[in-house]
Amino acid sequence: MEWYRQHFSAIFSDFYLFDSFLGFDRPNLDQEVENYLMQLQLAHKVTVKNGVLSTTELSQGQRKRLALLTAYLEDRPIYVFDEWAADQEPRFRELFYKQILLQLKERGKIVIVISHDERYFHLADHIIKLDYGAVESEQTVQQSGSL
Repeated sequence: MEWYRQHFSAIFSDFYLFDSFLGFDRPNLDQEVENYLMQLQLAHKVTVKNGVLSTTELSQGQRKRLALLTAYLEDRPIYVFDEWAADQEPRFRELFYKQILLQLKERGKIVIVISHDERYFHLADHIIKLDYGAVESEQTVQQSGSL
């Protein structure tokens, strides 16, 4: 279990969001968080001081973006996103699938995305379709520009 905790960052469909960044004892943490808040277009809603967020009282999509910020800070080798984009506005859904996931892949991360949104399946390297927990089909996508 400890190996799992050290290697996986996961954002599940039901998640808890802390208002402070416990365990991130590093210099310039606030500046790093502010940079991610800008990237995730949350800087107008949330500020950070001494590793504590000004609020987590946000829409579900915005809260998931804050959870993504925490995953970025953890910088683990494997990321799991369970329906992360489902609560996002269309522009952030597009940003997630076409930029954020690609950036993680370029950084050498393994990315597992659980999604019902077939519009973005063509961006995946590998697709596993489940039906009631059983593998229904599996395919490798052979396209340039895939995630």
